[in-house]
Amino acid sequence: MKKHFILVALFLMSILAVAQEESNVPAMVTDRPDATESPLTVPKGFLQIEAGGFYESFEENSFKTEVYGYNTTLLRYGVLDNLELRLGWNFEETRFSFNGNETNNILSGFSPLLAGMKVEIADENGWLPQIGLLGHLYLPLLAASDYRPETTGVDFRFSFSHTLSSTSSLAYNLGAQWLGDSPEAAYVYTLVYGYSVSEKLGLYAEVYGDLPEDSRSNHLWNTGFTYLIKPNFQLDATVGRSFTKGQDILLSLGATIRIPK
Repeated sequence: MKKHFILVALFLMSILAVAQEESNVPAMVTDRPDATESPLTVPKGFLQIEAGGFYESFEENSFKTEVYGYNTTLLRYGVLDNLELRLGWNFEETRFSFNGNETNNILSGFSPLLAGMKVEIADENGWLPQIGLLGHLYLPLLAASDYRPETTGVDFRFSFSHTLSSTSSLAYNLGAQWLGDSPEAAYVYTLVYGYSVSEKLGLYAEVYGDLPEDSRSNHLWNTGFTYLIKPNFQLDATVGRSFTKGQDILLSLGATIRIPK
């Protein structure tokens, strides 16, 4: 565990060093830390690295599941003024315990590789929202055996955002996903309210979830903040849990850096 924290610290120090060398970059919009994806793409020629870690747990009938996400990296590259390519890969570890005693069954490794794109469809105009569309493939061949499904996963979602005032905004996503080895679709929704306390500090509150065709639905909430250290370097933190069964606590820390062309 100590080794993982050292690696995270070294990573944050390295990206901070890069961020200190850059200035006068365009305003940065990120797709973390909430579940809602922004309709805006990364500017053409820029590479945006969004990385972090998380912890979540759920206990039922004295059986506890804990998931540690040591690396949740998403790479976003602006190909055109309204088009970006996306590549993501997580390294996770899942631990199980019963009555406080940890079992020997530990899952560990990389999740399926995420590959996708996002396109801006329409600009905000009065009461009409900013609109974007994004989709991904989840490729099982590069996943660790503990997390490797037999089939390729797919998701897509439409992303919308409204400017409410100079300091607040509302955004939401609607879409569907086919993940793992189940053929059933799960319809996805998110809704987030954001508030800018200052030019550097932003707060948000979000509800989100999915509604599978043949399984129980999942509904969750989270809240957190973002802090802009430099124009191209941002930190974030999140806490949340589920309304339904499935998640007792979610904790997340992360950082985003944008590298100019």
